[in-house]
Amino acid sequence: MALSLGEKAGWGLADMGVVVFVVVKQLLVLAFLTNYLGVPIGVAGMVTTAVLLFDMVTDPLIGYLSDRTDSRFGRRAPWMFFGALVLVAGVIGIFAVPQGFGTTGNLAWVTGFFILATVGFTMVAIPYGAMAGEITDDPRERSQMTAWRMGFASLGILLGGAVIPVLAGDSREGHVFAAMAVAPIIVGAIWISIFATRKAPREPLPSQQAFAPMLGLVFGNRAFVILALLYGLMTMAVALITAGLPFAALYLVVDDGGTALSGVAAGLGVLSLMFAAFVVGSILSQAVWVVLSHRLGKSGALMLGLALYMVLLYGLFSALPSVNVTLIAGLFVLAGMTNGAYQQIPWAMYPDLMDVTKRETGAAIEGAFSAIWLFGQKAANALAPLVLGGILQAYGWRETTMGRVEQLPEAITALQWSITLVPAAVMGLSILLLAVLYRPSAKRVLEAV
Repeated sequence: MALSLGEKAGWGLADMGVVVFVVVKQLLVLAFLTNYLGVPIGVAGMVTTAVLLFDMVTDPLIGYLSDRTDSRFGRRAPWMFFGALVLVAGVIGIFAVPQGFGTTGNLAWVTGFFILATVGFTMVAIPYGAMAGEITDDPRERSQMTAWRMGFASLGILLGGAVIPVLAGDSREGHVFAAMAVAPIIVGAIWISIFATRKAPREPLPSQQAFAPMLGLVFGNRAFVILALLYGLMTMAVALITAGLPFAALYLVVDDGGTALSGVAAGLGVLSLMFAAFVVGSILSQAVWVVLSHRLGKSGALMLGLALYMVLLYGLFSALPSVNVTLIAGLFVLAGMTNGAYQQIPWAMYPDLMDVTKRETGAAIEGAFSAIWLFGQKAANALAPLVLGGILQAYGWRETTMGRVEQLPEAITALQWSITLVPAAVMGLSILLLAVLYRPSAKRVLEAV
């Protein structure tokens, strides 16, 4: 049975809430520790990475439990419903650090609530991703669903990357206010999505697979495992950019007041303007990537998008540092358009591979596939702050409690290439491996099906 427009859009809506947290953890946590709590950037990077590595451990467990859940609301909805509440409690707690704590106390507080938030995120994200394979097996419908998802995800990026920094301002208290302001939006998006898809097709019975055999079936799907690893590699490139943007907005883009968007930058802040431009580009590109996926094949369209992303990053490297905020905003619109391929296409590809295992074995283990799919993404998000923090610390980056401090020229240069040329190189490697490893493997199994 074909999904209705409301079900496709309703499924996509949940990602708006999910992505707000993804952006917050990539964009703000490292900068909050370094710029407002006085934590050295190397230490902050290690702590952020440690929490996200812990988060990866919970993925297979929640995927397994989700597949085996038996309720009148299906296997996925209960996890998403309660996970949304856990998620927002953790997000608010991250920034609600009491005054008077020393460095150790600050780290302990942020770490505890960061762990809570990541557990809530996993409770939502794993079952949500599993639904893509459960409610339809039509590849075209999945592309359409993913386009809706990424359209709403772009709004989540706008909230997390543009609105929250404006609400947060330049204070610790502002960060708490911003987190509380977006909490109802996070919960509302997830709960409305649950309601909108309540009548969509679903697997009626919980899986009876034990934990080890379930994972064995997932890892036996070679094409899926390759794609999951490559998606993690692509995510590493994007996560490096995202982790460095708060620092870039402070130190690499200093508007001279004489360009078309100077007034907007002064009102919103450079970081919020950059994210707004990025979101505009991402939204504009979603329909384009759906069409290109049909014409070039999903993997061909993805490789094209990554190649264009590399060109854009080299252009951004050449333009920085800059006093022309309008030029940089224009480049970020283009960045959003190229990023649309990374956002959308892999999420439409992996359920097709998941179907192969289901048709060959009869096992409905979408939660386990979703867990392994997110594993690579989370690994990249965990390592990116550590890598960026290590690079900047090696070049003498200075922490502060005042929001901004004078940096060494060598540290500024390191920041510049860390968020442009390094991610471009990672994307180039991803293109090569997609062509050499993934496409031959996927072609064999999909043609067989």
